[in-house]
Amino acid sequence: MLKAKVLIVGPSECGKTTLSNFLADATENIGGEYSPTQGVRILEFECPNVNGNKGPGCEVELWDCGGDHKFESCWPALMKDSHGVIIVFNSDIPSHLKEIEIWHSNFIHQQRFQENQCLLIAHLKPGSGDQTEKPELSSALAKLPLVHSNLEEDPEDVRLEFVKYLRGVISSLSESRDREEMSIIT
Repeated sequence: MLKAKVLIVGPSECGKTTLSNFLADATENIGGEYSPTQGVRILEFECPNVNGNKGPGCEVELWDCGGDHKFESCWPALMKDSHGVIIVFNSDIPSHLKEIEIWHSNFIHQQRFQENQCLLIAHLKPGSGDQTEKPELSSALAKLPLVHSNLEEDPEDVRLEFVKYLRGVISSLSESRDREEMSIIT
C-alpha cells in the first residue's frame, strides 16, 4: 500500500484544522472555538477507495501546518518527502488572496509540484453564508484546481474532491516509484 504525505497549508484562521479533521474522520464537530495550530499536526488514516475498487488504496499522512509565519523556519522540514500540497484559504478575507501567493511560492513552486499534486480549497467557515463565486487569483494560482468547501452544506462533495485529488497524488507517486525501480534495474 502506497503512503502519501500531503501538506495542508494556508493563512491563519482559514479552517485548515477543521478541514483536516474532517478529511481524516478525526472529529464529528465541524465548529467550535478557534485554537491556532502550533507548528504542525500529523493525522494518519487509510483511504481505501482512492483507486475505485481496484487495488489496496493508500495510507495518508495529512500534515496540518500552522499558518503563522513564525513557523517559516520549519517549512523546509515540513516539505521534506512530501507528495502533495493543499492550500486552504477563506476568500471572504481579502488578505488571504494575497497571502496564498506566498504559500504557493514556498510550497508548490519551489518544490516543483505538478498540478495534479496541488489543490486550492476556498473554505467557507461555518455560519459565513454562501460562497459560489470564483475568487480573483493570480495566474499561477488560477492554473490549480479550485474546490469550494462548505462542510455544513456539502461535506461529501469536499470528501469526493479530496479523493479525486489524492488519486492524482498517488498516480504521481506510483510513476515516480516505477521510474526509480527502472533506474535500478538498468
